Amino acid sequence: MNETVGVGPHPRPWPVGEQYDPELLQNGDRRNVEDSYRYLTVEAIKADLDATRTGLHVAIENWQHDLNIGTIVRTANAFNVSAVHIIGKRHWNRRGAMVTDRYMHVKQYATVSEFVAAMGGRSIVAVDNFPEAEGLSQVELPKNSVLVFGGEGPGLSEEMRKAANRMVKIEQRGSTRSVNVGVAAGIVMYEWLRLHELS
Repeated sequence: MNETVGVGPHPRPWPVGEQYDPELLQNGDRRNVEDSYRYLTVEAIKADLDATRTGLHVAIENWQHDLNIGTIVRTANAFNVSAVHIIGKRHWNRRGAMVTDRYMHVKQYATVSEFVAAMGGRSIVAVDNFPEAEGLSQVELPKNSVLVFGGEGPGLSEEMRKAANRMVKIEQRGSTRSVNVGVAAGIVMYEWLRLHELS
């Protein structure tokens, strides 16, 4: 079944207010947003999200222009995290984000040390499947966490591992060495949300 996404042109009379986008009211809103955000400007949606953002921050090392970065940003939007931090190359692959980065606070850092300095007292939690990492089911992620993910394949840089306050891994039962980093990010973000926002 091929259903059209979104809604068509808004019936007249149109709602009044600067939060509404005249072009969307005229032509319809086919964006991948919740129905409550239909016909609203990007700025209005972002302002509304700002009022309810979680305390969670997410960071991604971007040394290899990883396709998974977009997926992680989209997931961060779904969980309404406070900010996404990109470390490394300024340009990152936005395709998987499905334009959700427009509604996020995305910050960029050239180096790990620059990122660490900007985090202040936030607890840097590195997520990777190194032997010394703690199992996710055995730890309680701090409320002031910034979850850090590395690139698919190489994982986290040595510098980031040393800068982290703790390292966690997702326990596995199958034959593969690791789960995809985009999938891993979703699992760990949800665990933080379960601990601090859903309980």
